[in-house]
Amino acid sequence: MTGNSEHVASWREGILESFSLSGKKALVTGASSGIGASLARALAEAGAEVICHGNSKPAEATAADLRGQGWKASSVQQNLEEESGAPHLMEKVEAAHGAVDILINNAGMILRHDAEEYPLEDWSKVLQVNLTSVFQLSQLAARPMLAKGFGRILNIASLLSFQGGIRVPAYAASKGGVAQLTKALANEWAARGVTVNAIAPGYIRTENTAALQQDETRNRQILERIPAGRWGEPEDLSGLAVLLASRAGAYITGGVFNVDGGWLGR
Repeated sequence: MTGNSEHVASWREGILESFSLSGKKALVTGASSGIGASLARALAEAGAEVICHGNSKPAEATAADLRGQGWKASSVQQNLEEESGAPHLMEKVEAAHGAVDILINNAGMILRHDAEEYPLEDWSKVLQVNLTSVFQLSQLAARPMLAKGFGRILNIASLLSFQGGIRVPAYAASKGGVAQLTKALANEWAARGVTVNAIAPGYIRTENTAALQQDETRNRQILERIPAGRWGEPEDLSGLAVLLASRAGAYITGGVFNVDGGWLGR
């Protein structure tokens, strides 16, 4: 099978070479800032040509920064809140670059309301961006990946793939769905050379968590719970992402990996 031949090729080369993404094309959604921008940089540094997607905000600044470092990068913008958003995004990417070898589904949103008052409109919006578009993009990217026998899909899950959270029922439901979708797709595609994994970040220092960081009480409570004793940085996900995107990760699929400073083990 294709997956076996890839494994043989991986162990015959040096270990560091097996992490190289040279010659691969990667699409990173939600790459305008934070985790997405950091992951785009990691893949570019590993040798991939990176297409940086912007959802609500353009990602050209991320792409320009990567190009300034001498790496191959471009940007594309598409609203994923609409059902047609994911197909339109993939059409744009494939028209300009051809099929991608690596897909990182990072784009996401969180809307907070008390559960008993949660608007169905907001529920639908969060589920569309965080879960439905992840399935749509994975499905579209996987078709050419399966045809050539190589592909890497990496979804960004969350601690709330495992925990319920407070005032974020739609986000928790969507991220729980991402974890299960990751396993379901991995089951079908592993034998055909396409791996599907997820990273579940803990409390990472980004714009989305700025309010929590600035809330003295919540910040203290969070830090007391994290064995590492600090907030995570977007760069803390980079090494694992490169592993899962590379030939070195050929036998890793269906996993949901916590990068949380020990939060879930507490």
